Amino acid sequence: MSFIYTLLYHDARSALETVGLDPGVGYLHRDRPGRLGLALDLMEEFRPMLADRLVLSLINLGQVKKKGFTVTESGAVKMDDETRKVVLVAYQKRKQEEIEHPFLNEKIPVGMLLISQAQLLSRYLRGDLDDYPPFLWR
Repeated sequence: MSFIYTLLYHDARSALETVGLDPGVGYLHRDRPGRLGLALDLMEEFRPMLADRLVLSLINLGQVKKKGFTVTESGAVKMDDETRKVVLVAYQKRKQEEIEHPFLNEKIPVGMLLISQAQLLSRYLRGDLDDYPPFLWR
């Protein structure tokens, strides 16, 4: 789960930077050195659909198994290369799927949702929108 969250975190950071927003200045997450609060804020809208659902699907479909992980002496859990590849391929495939954006009313790839939401947030902050329309997945 944390591996997918890390991928999503970096995608959120990139989306915010693409539209000219500082990913370190968050609303929901307190500013801390080395932690990008706004990237974490943007992630919250997508964790259930992009991360949690993907991980559960990989487990339920038997694509990721317990044997793909080892626990080190320090207690850290390591993913083997084969499992990592399965997860990365599944994540990239998920991002290529199309979905209708509830606010924009147009089909876009799931991977573009973060950029779309970052653009909407940017427009709201500039005063071009009265409210920020959060992404609500159904």
